[in-house]
Amino acid sequence: MSDVPSNKPYLIRALHQWCADFGFTPFIAVFVDQNVEVPMEFVKKDEIVLNLSADACHNLHIDNDWISFQARFGGVPKKILVPISHVLAIYARENGQGMSFPFDPSQALSQNKSSLEGDDGEPPKPNRPALKIVK
Repeated sequence: MSDVPSNKPYLIRALHQWCADFGFTPFIAVFVDQNVEVPMEFVKKDEIVLNLSADACHNLHIDNDWISFQARFGGVPKKILVPISHVLAIYARENGQGMSFPFDPSQALSQNKSSLEGDDGEPPKPNRPALKIVK
C-alpha cells in the first residue's frame, strides 16, 4: 500500500470555503520557524495568526504543501509563505468554530521553498503591473 497523503490541506481548504460561504472571516494560527515567511514583528511566542479573508489577502493559494498569498502589514505589502505542516488551526473569527491540528516542532517537515521560488531563489512576483524608472 502506498503512502496516503495528509488530509490536512483538504480540511484547511474545506474550512476556508465554509467560512467564505457563510460570511465568516477565516483565520489560521501558524507555528513560526525558519521555514515560514511572515513579518517577524507580528510573531509572538513562535506563533502568528493570519487573516485569510478575500478582503485581507490577495493571490491566495492553498495547495497540498504551502499556503501563499500577499497581504498588507502596517500598510506595507508582504509575501506570506506558510508550510501546511506549520498550520496549528483554522477557525472563523466570529464564532471560533474550526479545527486545530496536532503539531510537534521537532517533527515538522523542513519544507523546500524552491518549488515556490524562481530560479534566482526569490519568491515569485505577483502578476500585476509594476512601474520602473527608466533613465
